[in-house]
Amino acid sequence: MKLFNKIRKNKTALVLLSVTTLFTSCSDYLDVDKDTDSPTVAPLNYLLTNIELSVSQVGDFYTSSGGILATYTHQMTSREEEDQYGVRVDNGSLSNDWNNIYLTLTDIETLIKQGTETGNSVYVGIAQLQKAYIMSYAVDLWGDVPYTEATQLTSGKVTPKFDNQKEIYAAVFKLIADGKANITANLGLKKPGVDDIFYGGSTSKWIKFANTFKLKLYNQTRLTSDFDQAGFTALVAENNFFTSKADDFQFARFDAISPTNERNKLFIESYESTQFGSYQSPWMYEILKGMNPNIHTSNPDPRIKYYYYNQLKPNQLPVDQGNTTTGNPGADYWDKSTGFFSIRFGSTGPDRDKSAENSYTYPGIFPAGGRYDDGQGGSVSTLKAFSGTGIAPKRILTYDEFLYIQAELMQAGKLSGSVSAKLQEAITASFAKVDDVVSKNKTTQTVPVLTGSTAVTTFITKVMAEFASASAAKKLEIIMTQKWVATFGDPMDQYTDYRRTGFPILANPLSTTREYQLDNGNAFPLIDSQTVQNNPFQWSMYWPQSELNSNAKAPGQKNPSTYKIFWNN
Repeated sequence: MKLFNKIRKNKTALVLLSVTTLFTSCSDYLDVDKDTDSPTVAPLNYLLTNIELSVSQVGDFYTSSGGILATYTHQMTSREEEDQYGVRVDNGSLSNDWNNIYLTLTDIETLIKQGTETGNSVYVGIAQLQKAYIMSYAVDLWGDVPYTEATQLTSGKVTPKFDNQKEIYAAVFKLIADGKANITANLGLKKPGVDDIFYGGSTSKWIKFANTFKLKLYNQTRLTSDFDQAGFTALVAENNFFTSKADDFQFARFDAISPTNERNKLFIESYESTQFGSYQSPWMYEILKGMNPNIHTSNPDPRIKYYYYNQLKPNQLPVDQGNTTTGNPGADYWDKSTGFFSIRFGSTGPDRDKSAENSYTYPGIFPAGGRYDDGQGGSVSTLKAFSGTGIAPKRILTYDEFLYIQAELMQAGKLSGSVSAKLQEAITASFAKVDDVVSKNKTTQTVPVLTGSTAVTTFITKVMAEFASASAAKKLEIIMTQKWVATFGDPMDQYTDYRRTGFPILANPLSTTREYQLDNGNAFPLIDSQTVQNNPFQWSMYWPQSELNSNAKAPGQKNPSTYKIFWNN
């Protein structure tokens, strides 16, 4: 397997190289004589930091699969191959994720080995939990993948077998249990501190993460034949999960640019790029605006100004391609009442491929660390230093997401408690999360606090009224739709959620009914037939073709439109 393959570049030259690749694996494999006066292994603290940096890159935007998954879940749209579910076998972003996962796995195994040999159990436990996370991610994305033989390069196994996805998940659950045990034991003189960029060495927070992550996995697998009911019951009885946003498992992003760009990757992909990769989804926009006739109708979401920054003022004709004589906006999707400007999923319209960088709507202060939409418009290129800070975390598993998981489990009858009360708690926490991200953003803009505002109270009241009168299926749709909205910019779990539940309902170019509701009241309407779908939905991703070509034990390439992950219902 090409574990040491150079991570293919996709719009960037930034690659995090593996410390252990340089200091451990290669030296073990190649060195005959060892110099006892010089270190041959990386210190535990260096290894941990490098691992956590690499883990934070998995599934991110800019170089990894974030844009693909955001398009597949209709949180965003694209003019690249992910449009119409058309991702190919040689996709660079997916290859980046694959290579990063296996490079990181090699480092993790080294940390586990060294931490075990030196008796420093907390390092071992943290490594095991991150191994569990990246391997569950690999299964959720690809299905069967190398595992048991994946890090045995020094033993001569350069072509590892692909393990059964169910068996990997069983190993993941054991890793979580072992990781908790090692962290709880708290053995050894060396303890993580600032080198632990997730939790600063807090063992209590790592235990909370382990339990919350395990609950998430139980929720994903609860409808499978081998669901561990006893384990689930014991975990619920332990009742040691996230208790606030202070427990969020996320990677903080800063405004540093040199020596490496530490800003949010979606910010870099949009605000710092000369060409968009991901556009803002008109489907999600219409749901947030209360325009969708089937869910949250006439109930606009106050987060919309935080999620999207419109370069265009309300009623402003698109500056790149609008015709002032005819009034033709020259836009695939433009809401003149707000200035929202984007492209539709699967569009074949005449304006889809036009360059309009000074008109397109950008991701906002949440989730990208961009601008808050104050309604004044302004080109990002003109605003320059005032276009945003890029300070917004890479969210992986958060407190508000945990509350939505609980609400889903209650709705399914797996947890006791009021579904309605838990959903309201989750939505409230989601608004608080936006406020939290904004408070750390260092923006020069005046950004109103959402929590406790009249608009938020009204919105939540209406959602809960809608929920109270809904059927059981509709109740699940509302839970999953709100989770989808709350986790904007963190698309992997939403890709999983859609495959598990069928929610949220996604834009359907094949529908015989009107897909989008926008009506600007002019002579340039949206034409429904100009959105098409030529490819079926992909229930998993292609295995990287480079891996299949180099690994004699690899299976033949899959059909991702039929190959499903074992928990897919």
